[in-house]
Amino acid sequence: MNKQRYLLDTCVCVYWLRGKYNVKDRINAVGMENCCISEVTVAELKYGEVYGKLKGGPKYRNQGLERFLDAINVLRVAPCFDFYANEKARLELAGTPAHDDFDLLIGCTAVTEELVMVTQNVKDFQNIQGIRIENWIEQ
Repeated sequence: MNKQRYLLDTCVCVYWLRGKYNVKDRINAVGMENCCISEVTVAELKYGEVYGKLKGGPKYRNQGLERFLDAINVLRVAPCFDFYANEKARLELAGTPAHDDFDLLIGCTAVTEELVMVTQNVKDFQNIQGIRIENWIEQ
């Protein structure tokens, strides 16, 4: 039996790093080995760390960003570029353009790799053709 695999959105990773909303429990329940993130998410997490440091806010590093990145499978985005181009054009022509190219790349990666997209921001991904979405955030 194939075990379901998941692509975690950046917000889910931030909640894991901050110990919020039982995200660690959900990841432990499905197994870290069945969870992945996009290269785009790595860029967003690193940006958040630098931005927060420059603002004098809490640092992800204190909560294990590098340890998290070492523990999770990071997927390349290049394999989804053809699907991304088609989806971006389709959404534009349908009058429902994606408002964030990073989210579109992440969502297209989930579809291309046949992963369930895990996000709190369902509306940012719901128009991507063929995407499967779960919201693990318990507030």
